[in-house]
Amino acid sequence: MTSPTTRLSARAATLAVPLLAALVAGTALGGAPAIAQPAPGGADLTKVASFEHQVTGVTVSKDGRIFVNFPRWTEDTAVSVAEVKDGKVVPFPDAAWNSWRNAKKDEVSAKDHWICVQSVVASPDGNVWVLDPAAPAMGALVPGGAKLVEIDLKTNQPGRTIAFNDTVAPQGSYLNDVRFSPDGKTAYLTDSGARGALVVVDLDSGVSRRVLDGDPATQPDKSVTVTYDGKPLRRPDGRGVEFAADGLALSPDGKTLYWQAIKGKTLYSLPTEALAEGVTTALMPTTLADKSLAGKIEVVGENGPADGLIISRKDGRMYITSPQDDSIKVRDLTAKGSATATLIKDARLRWPDTFGEGPDGTLYVTTSRIQDSAFYKPDAPAALPTDLWSFKPAAPDATGSTKPAR
Repeated sequence: MTSPTTRLSARAATLAVPLLAALVAGTALGGAPAIAQPAPGGADLTKVASFEHQVTGVTVSKDGRIFVNFPRWTEDTAVSVAEVKDGKVVPFPDAAWNSWRNAKKDEVSAKDHWICVQSVVASPDGNVWVLDPAAPAMGALVPGGAKLVEIDLKTNQPGRTIAFNDTVAPQGSYLNDVRFSPDGKTAYLTDSGARGALVVVDLDSGVSRRVLDGDPATQPDKSVTVTYDGKPLRRPDGRGVEFAADGLALSPDGKTLYWQAIKGKTLYSLPTEALAEGVTTALMPTTLADKSLAGKIEVVGENGPADGLIISRKDGRMYITSPQDDSIKVRDLTAKGSATATLIKDARLRWPDTFGEGPDGTLYVTTSRIQDSAFYKPDAPAALPTDLWSFKPAAPDATGSTKPAR
């Protein structure tokens, strides 16, 4: 583990932090100053905010608003979705949507409350969508709770709600991440649960289709053991990490979808045209449709165990969170079969989880500290403090990636 150097580079002094990040970076939620720190490999980390609970998702709207979410994993968190304002967590869209509790699940409707939110993602039209797999503690799904909800940022009120039935989100599923086509008509999701899959959603009609259910490309890789601090990451009963298809990225032109399992090393891709055919060909049996899709899957390369993926709108490169070595990697997608390069390796990136991209190209990343949670350490606190970081990628040649995508 390489510690950050004690001296800011001259280049770091010239980096601009976006307006909203500047507002929240002055003071972390715990009151400590958020100070930009140097990081080896061509980018410098800035702490944007600290949280009292385990964070996963982050997204930044076109106008620079920052949103995060806190899943109900090892605690019955009071806030599931929030906007970060002046260093504080503000329930979003309001307190009512955040009022569901485990003890009240028979009293509070699941369809219009956050149950166990995993992702928040801004869409091309400027709104924010919330993905709720509705499986507290990654266990049983709460009936009627699995959904994808659009929040209109002009009114800060829910717009469309797309509910997922048990053919799309069966018991054992854990819908994980979502990406939107540039035209705003299609959403693509991963399911990292007991039986990995992808989900394709027609946003206009609300029709969803589960694809590649059980396909090797969406499942954990049995040959991979996820580690932390150089040791296998295991629960007290000996079980290791079993997360299936998780990280998800979409090319800027919307033509190629990328994904991989956390318990995996291989990055896969599919043309989205093929996925669209799978949704519209309703008469084709699922097994035949999946067989047709599987034949179009491409192996892009090896990332090693990874959680979050994003393709920058600014430079076209793929950024990858690497939880087992506290790092962020980058891949040049223009060079087929190229290796990844390490952009940042820093002990403060304790399970780097999810990316968001600001309007100026600043990348945001959450650290969810999964390896320190009560899932794996019984003496860990139920409420695990976590952080949100930002960094401004340097020029492509500073990271070992040959050139940006065009």
